[in-house]
This record gives sequence, structure tokens and C-alpha cells, in this order.
Amino acid sequence: MSAFIQQLPALIGVVIGALGSYLAVVRGDRARFRREQAARWEERRFAVYADYARTLKKSVTLTYRLAAHFEIDPHPHPLTPEEAKPLLAEATIARDPSGEALILLGSPAVVEKARTWVVLVMEMERYLREEQRDPETWQSLLERQRAGREGYYAAVREDLALPPGHSARWPLPQP
Repeated sequence: MSAFIQQLPALIGVVIGALGSYLAVVRGDRARFRREQAARWEERRFAVYADYARTLKKSVTLTYRLAAHFEIDPHPHPLTPEEAKPLLAEATIARDPSGEALILLGSPAVVEKARTWVVLVMEMERYLREEQRDPETWQSLLERQRAGREGYYAAVREDLALPPGHSARWPLPQP
């Protein structure tokens, strides 16, 4: 019995060491799991943000092309209202699922900036459906839409902790 009592402190030390190692491994695994899970969700949010921008930009490009038909935009590939109508409808339908994914996974700030941008795009579409032809009003709509897009991208960058990006405002060469 005395040999057991002499070895008891060493045995207690081994048990405490094993328990400490186990707890350290469990904590490390939990922390790694949380980091990996956060990275996966960040990747998903990035994909949703990019998909939404892509679908909305398709609508924007179609409005540029339709406005070129009315000679209020310099886009080199004009579309007649008859050609644009089904393409705009298709682009609008494509916006809905990406918008729902954005609402589901996006931060409140990004969703609000997305709403601002899409409302401006819808104003552009409405303006062209009414077949208005005022270049100054069109330019104002373009500027507001571009500011909406910049706001959206800034909110996305902030949400994903990305560095500031380019404004995407490139001056076009004058003919």
C-alpha cells in the first residue's frame, strides 16, 4: 500500500496532464471549426453578392442598349424596344432568386444598398418603357445608378473586410 501512496502524486499528475491535453485539443478543434465555418459562410456571401451584382448589371446593360436606340446613350449595340422587351423581362426574372439569396445571407447594410441600387435600375427601366428621350434626365439616372452601384460595392467590401476598390468610373474617349 505504501508503494501505491508513494506513486499517487505521479498518477494524479498524469491524469491531470491527460485531462489538460484533452481540453486543449477540444478547444483547439472548436476554434478551428468556428474559423472554417466562418470562412465557408464568407465564401457563400461573396458568391451571393457577386451573383446579385451580375444579374443587376445585366439589366443595366440592357437599359444602356435600349437608350442607345433612343439616341440618349452612346452604347455601340442599340436594341429596339421590341428586341429589348423579352430580354429585360428575362433579366428581371433572374434578379428575383439572386435577390432572395441576398436577403437571406447578406448583411443588413448590404441588403439596403442593394435595394437602393435596384430601385434606381427600375427607374431607368420605367423611364425607357415610357420612351422618354431627354438626354439630361438619362444622364442624371445614369449618375444615380452608378452611385447606387458604388454604394453597394462599398457595403460589400466593408462586410467582407476587403480593401477599398476601384470606382469603375472610366472616362470614355470622345469621338
